[in-house]
Order: sequence, then structure tokens, then C-alpha cells
Amino acid sequence: MDSNKVEILERALKREKAARKAAEKILEEKSRDLYLLSEELKTLLNEKSSLLKGLFDTINDAYLVIDLKGNILEMNKVAFKVINSDLKKEKINIKDLIYKDDIDYVEDFFKTLHKKGSTDAYTLRILTKSKEIMWLQVKGTLLFNNENKPIAAQAIIRDITKEKKASDLLVESENRLSSIIMNLDKAVLLEDENRKIVLTNQKFCDLFNIPVSPDLMIGQDCSNAAEQSKELFKKPEDFVNKLSEILQKKEKVLADELVMKNGTILERDFIPIVSDMKYKGHLWTYKDVTLKKQYNKSLETLKEKYSNIIANMNLGLMEVNNQDEILMINHSFAKMSGYTEKELIGKKGIEVFLDFVDAETLHKESLKRIKGKSNSYELKVKNKKGDIKHWLVSGAPNYNLQGETIGSIGIHLDITPLKTLQFQKENILKELEQKNKDLNEYAHIVSHDLKSPLRSIDALVSWIKMDNADMFDDVTLQNFNLISKTLETMEKIISDVLEYSSAGANTSKQESVNLNKTLNNLKKVLFIPENISLNVLTKLPVIVGDDIKFQQLFQNLIGNAIKFSDKEKGIVEIDCVEKSTYYQFSIKDNGMGIEKKYHDKIFKAFHSLNKSEDSSGIGLSIVRKIIDLYKGKIWLESEPNLGTTFYFTLKK
Repeated sequence: MDSNKVEILERALKREKAARKAAEKILEEKSRDLYLLSEELKTLLNEKSSLLKGLFDTINDAYLVIDLKGNILEMNKVAFKVINSDLKKEKINIKDLIYKDDIDYVEDFFKTLHKKGSTDAYTLRILTKSKEIMWLQVKGTLLFNNENKPIAAQAIIRDITKEKKASDLLVESENRLSSIIMNLDKAVLLEDENRKIVLTNQKFCDLFNIPVSPDLMIGQDCSNAAEQSKELFKKPEDFVNKLSEILQKKEKVLADELVMKNGTILERDFIPIVSDMKYKGHLWTYKDVTLKKQYNKSLETLKEKYSNIIANMNLGLMEVNNQDEILMINHSFAKMSGYTEKELIGKKGIEVFLDFVDAETLHKESLKRIKGKSNSYELKVKNKKGDIKHWLVSGAPNYNLQGETIGSIGIHLDITPLKTLQFQKENILKELEQKNKDLNEYAHIVSHDLKSPLRSIDALVSWIKMDNADMFDDVTLQNFNLISKTLETMEKIISDVLEYSSAGANTSKQESVNLNKTLNNLKKVLFIPENISLNVLTKLPVIVGDDIKFQQLFQNLIGNAIKFSDKEKGIVEIDCVEKSTYYQFSIKDNGMGIEKKYHDKIFKAFHSLNKSEDSSGIGLSIVRKIIDLYKGKIWLESEPNLGTTFYFTLKK
């Protein structure tokens, strides 16, 4: 290391030593001052210890002595409780106890204390040893030595936590009440004993056309308010006089009705406010009841209207209580039953009109009324003459104002003529069902009896041809062939008649039928030429019914489309669209088409537009009968030479 660097380092060390000595001297002086101050403070505390002890024991508030840096030197028992600490075990600075958001208040407290020698009450929060927040009110004064120098401070602390919580709750309650009043559907005006406004809301300002906010109304004098607002009312002077009368009596007034010039109807309430037997003011409320009044008026009109209707309608009306005792009947019920109102009031309907069987029905229905249920039912009754009648009853529970069931009201319709027709209809249907059954049996028998001779003739013709093959000329053989074809046609007609007679017959067979499977099976049975393509555009649904009838339905429609195809490339397309309550099917082809004038005729039995050997003209009539059986519809759209689309529906 060269000599220059050594010399620089030595000078730096000397300067450092000199600075350290100066600092030690200053620290020694400060320590001496601090020691003297501490001794002076001890002397002062010793001099006044007996006084402080007596003071500590008698003060109900927390009492602290702190040095000018905020360290606690002494405190009474109440302070120990508040701070929840022990000075013998630890030293505490007052700043360490203060809640973090209130530190600025402490800084301000000490500044004021040094400046003025004392402070007014400061409100701040502290954290106790148990980490609880406590609200305190603090007053402080400086303590001086004999030379009138401040050496410490004393502070009186009051625990105001409970008062603060109560105050916060009160403010919260007032704010909540104020918010409720401001948002009430009523116009509110609170006045003190001198008629100065304490509180009002926007509804009040709107109602009386006051062009300022409710806040600006506070403190305003309402002495002349009636004169200023009277022109808003239909009877201005009556409004002023009644208001003066109410204020003079200072008695509660509820639902006082006022009518404004614009037709608005108000209900006014006046509530006097009395505390400790002294009048403190009053509360006005105004509620718009225009709709309510109009509704009540309409209700009265309707009540009168329907009372007249009920009295004169052809439906019998009867009201009973929960014990089935008759309370009221109308004129129509008296006419239906043959009894007068006087003869029925107080009697039990179950005893007057019903036999044992229908009495059970009425008993069950009465229990439903008590449970609040409404429905309709039929009763077989006896009128005063003893004649059997059938009534359709629509019953509903009757309630009181508290919503309790107090009985029921029944509307009665005499359906005796309808029931008579219904019985007749049932008998006719039974007869028709038997006749249809007999007809089907007859059709099978006839079919069998007719087919047997035809088969015999066909066999005989075949034998004659075989036995005399060399003897007949060509014309004779041709005639024999015509006989065979005619016999085949006759047998097909008989088979189609049998199929037609059974197509519309109801069947008890109800099973889930997958129409996709039905179509696949048909493809194996039907002869589909190579030039015709059969396409299913969408997946077909599963429906409930007789699989044989559905097979007949699709077989006839698809067979027709194939049979009447006249194009080099024939197309048959099957589609299905799902609706809310049914399925809509379509079978479309590009065949020869059908003229509009024949659209209805083709569904008639034995009607064929194109006569052919293999067509009896009965296929579409079978289709129609099956669709009718399942309560569906069928129609078509077609243009000659362009093709035909058959549409039909089947319920879900």
C-alpha cells in the first residue's frame, strides 16, 4: 500500500474518533438532563403521592399520569380495568393502545396539550389487551414543576362504549325510519308544536305541487299552508275549515276523505304527538285511494248486477254451511226442486233430496269443500213430487273475511233430458256394436261361402283345359283364360270387401308400435321395381295402437304410389313432423298425379280412377277408415303429371 493511501486512511480515522467523542459528549449531556428531569418528576410524584392516592381512590373515571412522550406512569383501578394491563409487568405507551384509524386524534391531543396546557374532551377508540374496541372520551392537562416547566400530563378517561353503541343504534333507527318515510306510498308531513316542518317526503311534495325537495322543506312554517293549497281541492273552504278544526281539537282523525279538483280522492290521517303530557307536534298522512274507491264503486255495481242475474238465472243456486244446512236458494232452485225457500232454509239437503248412494257422494264432496277444493259432479235426486231428476252440480267453498271455510255454494243444472238422451245413446251404441259384430261375422261367412264356389269353378276350368288340351282351338283357350282372370278378380274383390269391413272395426289391441320397424317389414313384402326408390326422410315415431292396422295404412298408400308411378325414375318419400298433440305424416311420389276434381272421390269404396286388373278401388277407403278409427285426418295435394302427396295425422 503506498504512503498516500495510508495518510488518507489515518485522517479519516481521526475524524471518526473526533465525531464519536462529540456524540458521546452530547449523549452524556442529554442523559444528565433526562436524569435530572426524571428525578424532578419523581420528586413531584413523591411530594403528591398521598394526594394522588386519595384522588385515585375517589375518581369514578379512569385516571392516568403520562410523561410528555406518552408513556403511562401511573393509573387508578378504573384505568387498569379499562386498559386491561399491569404496569408492574410492562411499560405501556398511550399511542400503542389507540385504534389505528384514530392515531391522528392522539397527535392532535398532544399538540393542543403543549399549546394550551389542557384539552377539551376528545372521542377516540382504543384496543384493549383482549383486542376489543372501546370508545373513550379523554380530557388532559399538563403538570408543571416549581420552575413552571411541563414535566408530565394527567388525563381523565371515560368509557363511553355503551353510550356510543346506543347512539349509533339510535342514528341507525332514525335513518331507517327516515328512509321508510321517504319511500312510503303515503304523503307524510311531520310538524312540531309550532307548526314547523320536521320531516316530509317526496310523495307529499308531488301531491301538493311543491317544486322543492323534501330536505329544503325542513324548518318551513306551515301556518298558511292550508290557504296556499286549498285551490287544489274540489271544496277549498271546506278543506281549510276542517284542517283548522282538527288542529284546534288536537285529537286523532283517521280516513278523513278529501276530493281534489283533478278527481283524486285522498284519505287523510292526523296523529297528535304527546310526550310527558306535553304536546310535541303532529303527523299528517295523505293516501291516494282513488283506485280503491273506484273499485269499490264498481264492485257495488257488479254486486247489484249479479244479484239480479242470480235471482233470475235458470241455474239453481244454493248456499249451505259446513253442516250442510241450507242458508239460501234462488228462484230457479226452488222451481227445479219444487220446494219453496221457506220449506228448505235450515234443512239438510242430503236428507231432503238424496237416497243412500248419492248421499255418500255428497258427503265426500262436502269434505272437499271444507278443504278448499272446487269441482263438478252429478247427483241423482228426488224433487218434491218424488220424480227422479239428474243434476249437474258445480260446488265451491265459501269463505269469511278471515279466509276460513264457512260452507259452500253450489250451482245446479237440471240435466235430466240430457241424461235421458245419453241412456238412449248408450243403448243405441250397444245395439250398433252388436250389429257390427254380427256384420263382421256375416262378412267372414259370406267371404268363405263365396270363395269356395269360385275356387271350385277355377279348379273345374283347369281340369277341363288339361283333359281337352288338344281339342280346343285358340279362341276357346283364350276364353278359358278370361274365365280364370275373372275368377281371380272376383276373389280379390271378396277379400277386399272383407278387409274393408274389418278395417274400421275398433280393436282393443293397444301396444307400442315402432313405425320404423313396420316400414322395414313392408319393404320385404312389397314389390318395389328397380326404377323406383323408397326413401324415409326422418326417423318415424313410436305410437300406440294395432300394428296390423298401421301396416295396412302404410301398405295401401305406398302401394298406390308405386302402382301409379309413370316416370323412368320413380321416387317415393316418407316424412313425419311432430306437432304438440299429434304426428303429421306425408307420403310423396312423382307419379301421374290426380286432378283436383277427384280428390274427394278417391276415398270412396270401389272408386278407382285407373281401372286395372289388380285394383279393386278399395285401398284408399280402407286407409280412410283406419285414420278415422284413430281420430286423425287425411288429405292430399296433387298436380297431374307432377306427382301426389298424401298427408295424414295420428294422435300421440
